[in-house]
Amino acid sequence: MTDTTSQPALPDRLSGNPRSPHHVVECFNYDIGIRLNGKERFDVDEYCISEGWVKIPSPKALDRRGQPILITLKGTVEAFYK
Repeated sequence: MTDTTSQPALPDRLSGNPRSPHHVVECFNYDIGIRLNGKERFDVDEYCISEGWVKIPSPKALDRRGQPILITLKGTVEAFYK
């Protein structure tokens, strides 16, 4: 599972929501880790490395479709395969 030759390169922007245009199914076949400002986060729904932000779901607030509202956190973003 640590074979890096078969893993696709992680894109600059990736979303976990299948309805998003930034959702890449091939990347989700492997465990992805996200580090924000040197601290690993486990609740990231979407990230952008070049713009330096991640989006995490709000613990209680929901939108009109019943999906959690996303909160944007800014900083240095690193994405990697576990």
